[in-house]
Amino acid sequence: MSVLSRTALPVVLLGSLLSGCATHSDGTAPLNQRTWPICSLVGGLVGGGLGALQSTGWAAGGAALGLLTGGLVCYAQDGDEDDDGVFDRRDRCPDTPANTPVEHHGCPLPQYPPSVKPVEAPVVAAEVITLSDAGNVLFDFDKSDLKPAAREKLDGLMDKLRNADVVSIKVIGHTDSQGTEAYNQALSERRASSVAAYLLQQGLAPSKLTSEGRGESQPLADNDTEEGRAENRRVELHINR
Repeated sequence: MSVLSRTALPVVLLGSLLSGCATHSDGTAPLNQRTWPICSLVGGLVGGGLGALQSTGWAAGGAALGLLTGGLVCYAQDGDEDDDGVFDRRDRCPDTPANTPVEHHGCPLPQYPPSVKPVEAPVVAAEVITLSDAGNVLFDFDKSDLKPAAREKLDGLMDKLRNADVVSIKVIGHTDSQGTEAYNQALSERRASSVAAYLLQQGLAPSKLTSEGRGESQPLADNDTEEGRAENRRVELHINR
């Protein structure tokens, strides 16, 4: 056997042995990139032993060559010792616990608490009390002063309006369609303000009371008949609890 053959034989045998141990990519191989010192030790032992088969003088050289070859063979492997799907060569967090989601460098992904949708309070519809000219006339023609019958109706509602569970009361004035739109808007505002002022006189808290006018924009009935117009001339109390 030539000198070259005797030199190459231990290296070939050593490379075959270590490759068989280290080429798994799933982290189950006993020898891989992270265990290259062990590979070098095994390589030195195997190389020295194979060298000794040739002669005593070959033992030291085979051991040295085995150390180098073993380390290189195992360092070249790409195992996945923590089984996180990222090869050890790129794994910056090599000891990730099992079943932990990781990013491309093998480090655990940040975990955020699940978002909790706030519980929405149920929407409670406002109670609407309507006072209209379809009963007793609330105001004289083209006036905003309350007639006695209107004040009597409001007096009968005071216990309900003063109840502690009432959060707010909105007084909304409406008119029929006779006259211009701008005039009816202003008239509805004055009549709503007149009702709100009377309620304040009866002891309602100012912080709970507001008023506005909507003119002829929201009719309830046909403005072509006297009955319909009387129904549209109204004041609404929107009670929120």
